[in-house]
Amino acid sequence: MQVRNVPVLGLRYWTAICLASVFGANLGDFVSHDLHLGHVRGVPVLAVLFAGILIGERRAVWGGEAWYWAAIVLLDTAATNLADFATHDLHMAYAWVIAALEAVLVLLVVPGGGAARAAAAGRPVTDGWYWGAMLTAGTLGTAIGDCTADDFGLGSGVGSLVLCGVLAAIFAVTQRGAWVGKAAYWITVVGVRSAGTTVGDFLAFRHGVGLGLPLGTLVSGMAMVGVLVLWRPQGVREAVGAQT
Repeated sequence: MQVRNVPVLGLRYWTAICLASVFGANLGDFVSHDLHLGHVRGVPVLAVLFAGILIGERRAVWGGEAWYWAAIVLLDTAATNLADFATHDLHMAYAWVIAALEAVLVLLVVPGGGAARAAAAGRPVTDGWYWGAMLTAGTLGTAIGDCTADDFGLGSGVGSLVLCGVLAAIFAVTQRGAWVGKAAYWITVVGVRSAGTTVGDFLAFRHGVGLGLPLGTLVSGMAMVGVLVLWRPQGVREAVGAQT
């Protein structure tokens, strides 16, 4: 993806990616449940849409960060269904799924191009390694969120409080500059996706706010778009994961 279409890292970026995580969690469940595509049949459609975004972004005469955020939402949506397929359909233990995804993420990040290089002008370097790592981190975060709510018995409400607390601690450490670099960036992404999964479930399902998937998806999507539209970027700023 062209650098000009990638948002600058900073508070606005992390706020938007948190909301994108909630939106992607709701949208993933909406695709599998309300559209009756299950956890597998919707993934090829999402893959085609994702490829279309990357191709369109390269050929379009107009630019903008909408390309990046559309790609992020599609990956979060696919990640929700991939994690649910492994744990719900195949009945794989959360511990094994989480361990396997952690290993894959390390393999993608350590030797990866954009996933391992310093950010260009304070922006993520979005090559193939980056997108593969983002999908893996999203799937891993989904599994962690579901494990916290289900296996640990915390439910989506208490689970959201716990995971949001963990995410806040991660932000506190990285914002002080005590921990920067690619590891900080990707662990933060996993933390964002973990919390986003439980928050999305709490927003949509009856054991939480109970908005339902259609309305919950609409609300989380509008919140993300609203932040991006109303909170305009103001140049490059030092932030969490200034290197990816």
